Amino acid sequence: MQSLKAIFGVTIFFFFLATSSYGADIRIGVVDIQRVAELSSAGKMLKAEFERERGKIEGDMKRKGSEIEALKKKLEREAPVMSKDQRGRKERELDIKIYDFKLVEKRHREEFAKFQNEKLERMKKDILEVVGQIGREEGYHLIIQKSVLGSDVVLYLEGTIDITDKLVRRYNSRF
Repeated sequence: MQSLKAIFGVTIFFFFLATSSYGADIRIGVVDIQRVAELSSAGKMLKAEFERERGKIEGDMKRKGSEIEALKKKLEREAPVMSKDQRGRKERELDIKIYDFKLVEKRHREEFAKFQNEKLERMKKDILEVVGQIGREEGYHLIIQKSVLGSDVVLYLEGTIDITDKLVRRYNSRF
């Protein structure tokens, strides 16, 4: 990752060096995608959708967990009066329910992650489309993302080239 950053930095440096010798004005913009996701209408709607979906899953799992707890208590309460075979059967039934609970929990986690990734990927595609429109319409030569995977690539940023707010307004106008 560090070598990728170094290559990116060197490329940008040579890009500036090559174009500055011709006297061309370079327009560069910087976008904070995380901030766009937090401030945009679509990002807020997506966050609410994720919370609703997570709430449904948690409610379902809580209900299933309560059922298992009730069965455990019932087994503990009735175990002294059960025959050994009957107790063994009930314990196996409980073990099967616990195993099923864990499988359902895993399936819910995987499905939610897939759901979340699909929605975020769609949002990213839409944002990049708007970034391209802004870049073409306003004559930017380069628009870079402020942070990549949590580590800042941009070490210094003059406020005048940050187009995040403009991107949020334009992206909101689509919804």
